[in-house]
Amino acid sequence: MLKVNINGVEFKNPVIAASGTFGFGGEYNDFYDVGILGGISSKGLTLNPKDGNEGIRVYETPSGMMNSVGLQNPGIDKFISEELPRMKTLGTNIIANVGGGCMEDYEEAIERLVGTDIDMIELNISCPNVKSGGMAFGIKSNVAYDVVSKIKKIVDKPLMVKLSPNAEDIVRMAVSCEEAGADSISLINTLKGFAIDPYKRKPIFNNGYAGLSGPAVKPIALRMVHEVSKAVNIPVIGLGGISSGVDAIEFMMAGATAIQIGTVNFANPMAGKEIIEEMEAFLKSQGIEDINEIIGCIK
Repeated sequence: MLKVNINGVEFKNPVIAASGTFGFGGEYNDFYDVGILGGISSKGLTLNPKDGNEGIRVYETPSGMMNSVGLQNPGIDKFISEELPRMKTLGTNIIANVGGGCMEDYEEAIERLVGTDIDMIELNISCPNVKSGGMAFGIKSNVAYDVVSKIKKIVDKPLMVKLSPNAEDIVRMAVSCEEAGADSISLINTLKGFAIDPYKRKPIFNNGYAGLSGPAVKPIALRMVHEVSKAVNIPVIGLGGISSGVDAIEFMMAGATAIQIGTVNFANPMAGKEIIEEMEAFLKSQGIEDINEIIGCIK
């Protein structure tokens, strides 16, 4: 009833834990068997270990949260030697989310993943390019095209590209990534936001701006998934404010082949299990035997 296929990889259901919100899966396995999920996207990985940002990293907002974690992670080598073997015991598809500060970082990180037991790679092009003044790779379509085309020549697994809603033109960006060889697209990453402490008269976050996620961004994410899914011929994975099974169904009706859940995991560590159950209940109540029947039904 819930099986979907993304780039030849079969997922037992469309529910994937989003990068940066689920660690490497072990912590949530204490709440429920995370093997029931369709997949887990790893914590964002970089070539070298990163300590992340200093100061406040997470800040609650009405209907959501802001974060400025700064891609804290153990680095690609430690992921391969320590985290990946543990993730493989969880019984679900493993997606390695990879970011970088320059093209060379992306290339070397991806090269080290070649031959490993991951099922897919999710390329995070929302990372700031430190060699060009900090503008994210995923802002301009031509820059994203160059990154994706170079990485596509290296990978030995399906390549999913995660898009930033802060792109100049999200549809053009998705089309450029497809033309460059992306096998699938995931969107959206967090929206750039700002928070101020009026009593201290200074920004909440040391870096000033931070990423907004949660239910507040859902209508924007849903619109972008709908637009992109109509413009590309590759699978689209939708995320952004999904908190329930019905939310997930809406994203699939908008054109998503699968969905990712992120911020909701912090508010409700049982969310993954509950959303799968709610999706099954919805299909039964509507007399739908195969979830693939509803993908993209909203034109």
